[in-house]
Amino acid sequence: MNDRLPHEKGFHVSWDQLHRDARALAWRLDGTDWRAVVAVTRGGLVPAMIVARELDIRTIDTISIRSYKGVGSEAGQGALQVLKRPDDTLMQDGEGILVVDDLVDSGRTLELIREMYPKAHFATVYAKPKGKPMVQSWITEVSQDTWIFFPWDMALQYVQPYRGED
Repeated sequence: MNDRLPHEKGFHVSWDQLHRDARALAWRLDGTDWRAVVAVTRGGLVPAMIVARELDIRTIDTISIRSYKGVGSEAGQGALQVLKRPDDTLMQDGEGILVVDDLVDSGRTLELIREMYPKAHFATVYAKPKGKPMVQSWITEVSQDTWIFFPWDMALQYVQPYRGED
């Protein structure tokens, strides 16, 4: 029997691993003349910067979306609100635009962005099964119940061994 909490099935990503994976994503995306990169904030900022650097894309913008979570049985099913849009003149219908995020989980955020920019190309470093239909490119797939610990969410600290003491 598994006594772990859902977040304890963790996939820990170091800065080095994220950098390698974002570069691999850039290599996968090479060969297209992208007009711009749009980072989905906040998690997509670092991968988008690495992808833009690797592909020598100088035009970068952001989109920020917040999920308001309900209470009780509605918790986790919050409405999405666009807090900041990229430049409309740049975006148009999204053709030639590369939208980059760190992770696609349920796919709700990218689904909203796809409605706004249907011709954009959606790429994430990590993908979970529910969200995979929302992206055309990704590097690593993890199970839906895996919690990804990104380097900006962690701090270096001592960890007690599973068995025994130091």
